[in-house]
Amino acid sequence: MKKFILAIGLALGLQQAAMAGFAEGATAYNNKNYSAALKEISPLAKAGNADAQHLLGLMYYMGRGVTQDYKQALEWHRKAALQGKADAQYVVGAMYYTGNAVIQDHKQAVTWFRKAAEQGHPDAQQALGLMYRYHMAGMPQDNVIAYMLWNLAAANGSMNAAEQRSAVVKSMTPEQIEEGQALSAAWKPNTPLPRQSRTGGS
Repeated sequence: MKKFILAIGLALGLQQAAMAGFAEGATAYNNKNYSAALKEISPLAKAGNADAQHLLGLMYYMGRGVTQDYKQALEWHRKAALQGKADAQYVVGAMYYTGNAVIQDHKQAVTWFRKAAEQGHPDAQQALGLMYRYHMAGMPQDNVIAYMLWNLAAANGSMNAAEQRSAVVKSMTPEQIEEGQALSAAWKPNTPLPRQSRTGGS
């Protein structure tokens, strides 16, 4: 039992050290000291820290502290995304959607956007809403689901989603708006999002 407690203590100690290193790296990044950020972030990313992997992915994506390399950006974001990091899932979805460093694949984009959206990521919710509204990427046309997603994203501060919601309302019936409101009120983060509505399909 003592050995088990010691092992947990060691693991927690390592985790705290990793988070301290990440905080220093993130601070350096925010202060535009990209070489210091890279020095702190790189070993953490290689050790499997999802936050560090996401930040390293961003550095490769933007060419900050490293030569811009979309393939490396995708690789690091995918590692973080597979660990459930919503920001990274959104970036992977966006890269599949645009075909950036990867063969364009809208189905993959939807899969990653949905994973992030189900964690409450507003940009992913906004993107998924567009796909439902405009029948993109093989998604069914469903204004109610689009409205629901934009409602959730707007509540999390997405101005784009608020604008999209205002526009789609003009072509919705009162019953559809009511269903969209009810779906957004009932949904909780980290639970599946509905894939179709009762009244919104065309």
